[in-house]
Amino acid sequence: MTAERPLTGKVALVTGAGRGIGAAIARRLARDGALVAVHYGHSEDAAGKVVAEIREAGGRAFTVGALLGVPRDAEAVFSAFDAGLEEELASPGPAVLDILVNNAGTSGSGPLEKATSDIFDRMMAVNAKAPFFLVQQALPRLREGGRIINISSLASRRAFPESLAYAMSKGALDTMTLGLAKELAPRGITVNAIGPGFIETDMNARRRTTPEARAALAARSAFARIGAPADVADVVAFLASEDSRWMTGQYVEVSGGTDM
Repeated sequence: MTAERPLTGKVALVTGAGRGIGAAIARRLARDGALVAVHYGHSEDAAGKVVAEIREAGGRAFTVGALLGVPRDAEAVFSAFDAGLEEELASPGPAVLDILVNNAGTSGSGPLEKATSDIFDRMMAVNAKAPFFLVQQALPRLREGGRIINISSLASRRAFPESLAYAMSKGALDTMTLGLAKELAPRGITVNAIGPGFIETDMNARRRTTPEARAALAARSAFARIGAPADVADVVAFLASEDSRWMTGQYVEVSGGTDM
């Protein structure tokens, strides 16, 4: 490990990395030296653009395409990951992984009175079930001292009735983080969750449609601004590094002091 490129020699998989927070995480991990698998569900062109940007900056990356929230989604992700890694390394052999970032998610479930069974099932399938089975599939590949980083939400720690099923799904992710941290500690694998506040992404664009709405969101942060994807990615980079070796089972709020 070098001070300049602390993740040199590491292999990372970032789900939902074609845009927003996931894209920023992929770029940052690649900048730190990791070979990054950029997963996407629908946005193949966007994921390809992220890979191209990483390569142009001197990093290494490849795309992994597979839908989440469908039967056998985790198996599909890792089938594509294994094939992409073999091609990238230009050598057959067992696939390895050092860093899994469960970033992909879906939102917009609405309040209880507007909830439907289909929407609820979708929230749980993508935000909780998919990460659960992605970890299961990752474990045979994950090397000793690996890192699992789950992107949760401030909604799991604050009352968020306007999107209740979404908040519940992120709460499930937090619980999984805690249990896995205990289970995987003997292998030196750390498992932590990050809870972003309001970040400027497509997912919450509907909350920033007017200058007044944007200002209201910014005012909820102690710094009077909306977060940027890089604000989250930089914390992920820390949790992916050796510097975070004594942290596991933690929920790390990255919200700019929202609603303090």
